[in-house]
Amino acid sequence: MRRREFVQAILGLAAAWPLKANAQTAKKKPLIVWFSGGIRDSSMGFARLFLQGMQDLDYTENVDFSMAYRFSEGFQDRLPALADEVVKLNPNIILATAVVTAVVAQRATSTIPIVCPVLADAAHLGLITSERRPSGNITGIEPYVPGLPAKQMELARQIMPAAKKVGLLTDLKDPKAPPQLQEQETAGRAMGLEITSAGARDPDDLESALQALADQRADIVIVLQSTMLISERQRIAESALLRRLPTVYGYREHVLVGGLISYGVDLRWCYRRGAYFVDKILHGATPGDLPVEFPTKLVLSINLKTANALGLKVPPSLLATADEVIE
Repeated sequence: MRRREFVQAILGLAAAWPLKANAQTAKKKPLIVWFSGGIRDSSMGFARLFLQGMQDLDYTENVDFSMAYRFSEGFQDRLPALADEVVKLNPNIILATAVVTAVVAQRATSTIPIVCPVLADAAHLGLITSERRPSGNITGIEPYVPGLPAKQMELARQIMPAAKKVGLLTDLKDPKAPPQLQEQETAGRAMGLEITSAGARDPDDLESALQALADQRADIVIVLQSTMLISERQRIAESALLRRLPTVYGYREHVLVGGLISYGVDLRWCYRRGAYFVDKILHGATPGDLPVEFPTKLVLSINLKTANALGLKVPPSLLATADEVIE
């Protein structure tokens, strides 16, 4: 080999070496998978809240971490196969957006950390050992407050004092729904109200369920808290108004799109706070050592436009105590 060719070959190797070394030493960005039983279009707002929480902790998406998204579009039967797909991505953290996805995710993996910002009834479902020390691979925020469904029944009575029959729109495939249903029925009967219910097991059942409640002449309807029902909040609000059914909810998001009134936890806080757990895990903490947290504030929201459309007068006492009034 001539001297010039030899020098050029050495220089070429030297130029290539840093690129190879950098490729070997560059760290792969942590992957977080957003695993949702909801509908993409109506669920991305919650994802943006989580990302805002990450920004608050000085994380930048696509620089400090990557996101992937999986949605069942409200069909819970799709979740097990979707969970297997999520696990195959080998993420650093699964962000299960509700208890229904947390249950399915934990069945699919016992090793990948799972954070759930809306972790209802977790100890009873066997997802954690205790709120103080979860012990397994899941932690998060538990917004289900015992006694809250009964408060929603009282709210229904307040806004419609003459009501005799209360309808319940249920989604009993969601594991957090049966305890709500039991508490609502117990509270309603204790008030001397007649209780009727209609179930929607997936989005295709919603119209028939609401029509059933209208046919049963429910004076007012309480919509239980579930992933599918909040994902379908726009359709529920429109269909209920069409049938002249006043509606009570546990989440303010229903009221923003035309529901009548809600009383419950602030999901905005829950999803932003979810970033706290993700940060801790990315810094080496294990989910089993991170205590489950609880929201400290309940929010009362009223849609006066909907009340006017239904011909209802909202009691001044409710308006005075409302956190949010939509006109």
